[in-house]
Amino acid sequence: MDQKVAKQEANRTVAKLESSAACFPVADVGATIRWYEEQLGFKSFPFPQNPPYVFGILQRDGIEIFLQLVDNYQKPDLSKSRGGGVWDVYIRMRGVKDLYNDVKDKLEIVMPLRKQPYGDWEFEVKDQNGYVLVFSEFIRAD
Repeated sequence: MDQKVAKQEANRTVAKLESSAACFPVADVGATIRWYEEQLGFKSFPFPQNPPYVFGILQRDGIEIFLQLVDNYQKPDLSKSRGGGVWDVYIRMRGVKDLYNDVKDKLEIVMPLRKQPYGDWEFEVKDQNGYVLVFSEFIRAD
């Protein structure tokens, strides 16, 4: 390889994926924002800044969920389509037992907190639009 090609190779950057975000179509961005703020402690960044909103970003601890307005949208219930249900977002975290204790009496719990055969502690909640969120943590046995 000649020096010019070697220099070009050395200067090339390697693409690196940084994060991803779930994107939920919803019929009411404002109501969904309020639910996530009040029930799960997310911060919100709606667009435009005043209603009616057409888009929103929900953030908490590095997790993002995007909301997209779709007029009259109703999420189909796919839970019976697969044994074990269907998830819409899987969130890895620390402190899953604490979060579960904070929300278990106020949210619709699809699956209570339990240790899975693969070692993760998980629970599932359903938001007001029907989206199923899984909160998960691998807790080492002492």
